[in-house]
Amino acid sequence: KYLLAELENELTKIRHYNQEEFIDDKIEELKNLHKRFPISMEPNLKDGEGGFRSANLVYWLGNILYNINKINQLPKEIIAQNEYIEFHKALNFLFSVRSALHLASGKKEDVLRLELIPQVAQYLGYKRSYKEQMKFAQKVSHQLKVVKLYTTIWINELTNKDLLTHNLPVLKPKLEINSFRDLLEFLSSQTEEFEAHPTLLKALINVSKPYRATPRIYDSISKIFFQAHSASIVKTLLDAHLISYTISPLKKVLNLPQFDGYHQYPVGIHSIKCLYELEHIKDIKLKEIFDKLNNREKALIKLVVLLHDSGKGRERDHSLVGADLFSVYAKKLNFNKDEIKIGRKLIHYHTHMSKVAQKEDLNSEQTILKFASIFNTQKLLDLIYILTYSDMSGVGIGVYNDFNSRLIQTLYNQASIAIKDDKKIYHISRRLKKEKSIKQNEIFQKLPKLLQKNILTIPSTLLFIKYTPQKIIDIAQKSYKLDDYIIHINNSNFLTIEIIRKNNFDLSYFLHKLRKLDIVNMDICKLFNGIKYFNIEFNDKIDNSELPLIEDIIYNALNSTHKLELPTPNIKDIQLEIDCNHSQEHAMMRVISKNQKGLLSYIMSIFDNNGIDITSAKIYTKSGKVDDLFLIEKNGNFCNNTNLIKKELTE
Repeated sequence: KYLLAELENELTKIRHYNQEEFIDDKIEELKNLHKRFPISMEPNLKDGEGGFRSANLVYWLGNILYNINKINQLPKEIIAQNEYIEFHKALNFLFSVRSALHLASGKKEDVLRLELIPQVAQYLGYKRSYKEQMKFAQKVSHQLKVVKLYTTIWINELTNKDLLTHNLPVLKPKLEINSFRDLLEFLSSQTEEFEAHPTLLKALINVSKPYRATPRIYDSISKIFFQAHSASIVKTLLDAHLISYTISPLKKVLNLPQFDGYHQYPVGIHSIKCLYELEHIKDIKLKEIFDKLNNREKALIKLVVLLHDSGKGRERDHSLVGADLFSVYAKKLNFNKDEIKIGRKLIHYHTHMSKVAQKEDLNSEQTILKFASIFNTQKLLDLIYILTYSDMSGVGIGVYNDFNSRLIQTLYNQASIAIKDDKKIYHISRRLKKEKSIKQNEIFQKLPKLLQKNILTIPSTLLFIKYTPQKIIDIAQKSYKLDDYIIHINNSNFLTIEIIRKNNFDLSYFLHKLRKLDIVNMDICKLFNGIKYFNIEFNDKIDNSELPLIEDIIYNALNSTHKLELPTPNIKDIQLEIDCNHSQEHAMMRVISKNQKGLLSYIMSIFDNNGIDITSAKIYTKSGKVDDLFLIEKNGNFCNNTNLIKKELTE
C-alpha cells in the first residue's frame, strides 16, 4: 500500500508540474531503444520495436493525460474499438511468448534467440517441426508490427509527438485526400526521401479501398518504382500493413524468418532494405553503371530487387517460384515481355554472381564462360551486378565488403570481356544445357558427391558437346578411382577404340603402328585427376583375326614409350594456325591440310617431345582432307616453343 501511494503521488506531481518534460523524456527514451533494437530475426520483446515498452508508454501517457487505468479507457476518437481488439490480441500473444521464453532459457530473458525458438514454440502448442517453428516466428514478427503500428499512431494522437528520427523530411497526408488511390497517387508522386508521419499511417489504414487492387491502383503502384526514392514509399506501405494488398508477391514472405545464420531480418524487411541500398549505392563504379540505366531499366531493377526473395518458404526452389511471381505481377504494372524476361532471369539466378565470385576459381576460363553464357549481354551483366550488390548490402552492415566486392568486380570485368566472344559463349551454352540434363539424370543423382563435382568440372567442353549425358556419366564412372587404364574395342561396323588412361599412353607410337588405317575421327578429352579419354574411329572394319594384334599395339603404347623415326609431313605455313591468346588457360593449334599417312603420329611425337599437354583434341577427316584442332594447356611448353613447332611441321 505504501509503494502504491508513493506511485500515485509521483504521478500526481507529473500531471500537474512535469507533464511535458516526462513525455519528452519517455518518447526520446523509446526512440533510442527502437534504434538499438529494430524488428529482426532475434527481436527484443521488451525494448525493441513493437515491444512491451511501446505499449507501456501508451498506458503511462493515458494515465498522465487522462487519468485512466487501462488503455481501452482512452477516448474512442483516439483508440477505435477494432484497433484496440487487434492490438490487445497481439500484446497477449507476445506476453505468452515471453513467459515461454523465460521457461526455455531458465532465466529472465527478453530476446527471442534463434536457438530458443523450437522450445518456446513447443511450450505454446506448436508441433516440433521446422514448418511449425517457421509459422511461430512469422506470427511473432507480425504481432510486433501490429503493436508498433498502433502505438506509433496512438502516441502521436495523445501527445502530438512522434517516434521519428527527423533525419529526413516528414510526410503528412493532404487533408483533401479521401480515397485509397488518391493516397497512393500522393505517395507515388514523392520525389524526395521521407519518413511517414503517424497521421499518414492512420490515413492509410482507415481509408476505404476495393476488395482487390484494380488496374488503376496498379497504375499508381507502378509509378512508385519510377521514383528516385521508392524505398521510402514501400516502407510506408509496410508500416501501414498494406504490402499484401499492394505488392501481393510479398504476401507470404513478409514476416518469414530466415534461419540460415546469414540473414539478419525476416524476408519482408530484408527486401525493403535491399531496395534502400539500391537507391543509396556506395560503390562508385556500380553507381556509374546504375546511373546510365534509363528510367524503365531503373524501375525494372528496383522491382526485381524488391521481389527477388518472394518465392521463399515454398517446397520448390525459391528462385524459380520468385521468377513466376514476378512475371505475373510485373505484367500488372505494365512492364513489357522483354522486360519481364530479363526480370525472370535475374530473379532465377539472383544468387549466382555472389556464389561464383566467392566459391569458384575466377582464374578458370570455364568458370567465366559459364557465368557469361547466362548473362550474355552487357545489360544483363550490369543488372545482375546491381542486384547482387543490393541483395548482399541488404543483409547487414559489412556483408558486402572490400574483399568480396573485389571478387565480384573481377567476375564482372572478366565476363564483360568473355561475352564478346560469340563462338565460345555458344559452345559453353551447349555445355551448360548438357550439364543440366546430366544433373537431372537419376544415375548421376545417386553418384558420390565428389564424382558429381568431378563430372561437372571436366575441363574438356568437347566431351559435353559431342556425347550424351549417359555416355558422359559412363565414362566418368569408369574413370572414378581408376588404377591404370580401361580399353574397349568395337569392330561391328567399323573399328572404334576407346581408351581411358591415368598414366602414359604413347599416342604417337599407337598412331604410327595403325597408319595404314584411315582415321575419320579422334577425340581426346581431359577428365579429372590426370585421366584422359580417347575415342578413335577408323574408316574400316578389320578382320577379327587382327584384333589380338591391335590389342598388343595398345598394350605397348600404354606400358612404354618408343623412339620413332617418322617422315616429315607436307604442311604449308598457311595450313597451320597457332594462337597462344586463344584463352586464359589454353593455346590453340589447328592443321587443315590434305590427309597424309603418319600426320597425326608426327604431330603427337612433337607434343610428346616438348612435354605439351592436350586438354582437348578434335580430329576430323573427310574427302582426303584433315581438320585437326588441339586445345593445349598453357604450361609454357607450347607457347615458348611455337617457332620450333612451326619449323618441325612446315619444313
